[in-house]
Amino acid sequence: MKFRPESTAPSDAAARRAVKPVICYPNETLPVFDPSLYTDAKSDLTLVESIIVPPRDAKTFSVPAGHFFRISYLDGPQVGDLNLWNANDINERFFSGKTRALHGTHVSTGDRLWSNLPHMRPMATITHDTLNWYGWDEYGGGVHDVIGTRCDPYTHAVLQGDDYHYCCHSNLTRALAAEKNLPLKEAEIYVHDVLNVFMCTGFTKDTHQYFMKTSPVREGDYLEFFAEIDLLGALSACPGGDCGSSHSSENAKCYPLNVEIFKPKAGEPAGWKSPEKSGYSGTHGVRKK
Repeated sequence: MKFRPESTAPSDAAARRAVKPVICYPNETLPVFDPSLYTDAKSDLTLVESIIVPPRDAKTFSVPAGHFFRISYLDGPQVGDLNLWNANDINERFFSGKTRALHGTHVSTGDRLWSNLPHMRPMATITHDTLNWYGWDEYGGGVHDVIGTRCDPYTHAVLQGDDYHYCCHSNLTRALAAEKNLPLKEAEIYVHDVLNVFMCTGFTKDTHQYFMKTSPVREGDYLEFFAEIDLLGALSACPGGDCGSSHSSENAKCYPLNVEIFKPKAGEPAGWKSPEKSGYSGTHGVRKK
């Protein structure tokens, strides 16, 4: 039971609670998702590369702008933690917090993965999700969340009192360090909050704590993206397996994940162009002298 300071409810408590919420970031002005644009482009695809991500490990992959990539079930139910960077500048990377603010706690077809400030542009668009039938379950759970940060060895040490080296944070750090030939400490700076692919999560209704459930992913399921800019990705096959019991340990049964990169034979979609970075001036209210 969480500690809550005791206080007496004011006479207008009900009225205060009854105030209607306001959406923080109305997204009606964002570019409208046009499924036909992507459907036409992927009507004839060439497989460029397939990367197998081993259990409790991570692999990097590159996706040129205008290509598609899919993360798919391979040998068993498994969730994955996804990081994305601008392939030409890893200072620009996936911003899960702003993606959550714009699209919600869980993402699916038509939602975009946005980059961090000051760049603030779509990095990838989700173009197909075989699990979009799941919706919301009775516990408030959904699939593909942008609320969990990634399992990491630092939190594990706080909660469990020992070292575990195959948390997703460490997996992603090793993969990026190898890809960019960086020392681990330098690579770690660029590892960021993730998209939890195939993970089923939510917040409990009583204590409002982040929870996980057994992933509904099954054979034939995949999540597909369109690369809006040149991407460097890294995917960790989480040590939690399907996250039905535990993570950050050797307890769960884990499986590999598959990443496939596809090139449209017809080339870039007609009418599409890679998005520009945010047009904000960057002056932050300071007037030039």
